[in-house]
Amino acid sequence: MDYAVFKTGGKQYRVKPGDTLDVELLPNAVDTLAEFGEVLALSDGGEVTIGAPLVEGAKVTAQVLSHYKDRKLMVYKYKAKTRYRRKRGHRQTYTRLRIQDIELRA
Repeated sequence: MDYAVFKTGGKQYRVKPGDTLDVELLPNAVDTLAEFGEVLALSDGGEVTIGAPLVEGAKVTAQVLSHYKDRKLMVYKYKAKTRYRRKRGHRQTYTRLRIQDIELRA
């Protein structure tokens, strides 16, 4: 398989075997395999298969490398002339994956 487009965490990712990517936190433990069945498109030898909405029998397998938190983002709220101010921080959690395999069962 050349590449696949799959969905996780409300986002879509285009990957090929060997890629490393960061997705929103997954419940899988480190050094285990994560499987994604929501494959939206698949390319094999230049022939692209697009699902309606999913490609039947397609699966992306990835190894969980680590879990981590991103840097802190500061969020401010402010309303003029009313003495209203709020300062809040947010750190998004991510899972780093290495794509192992893209499969299509016929």
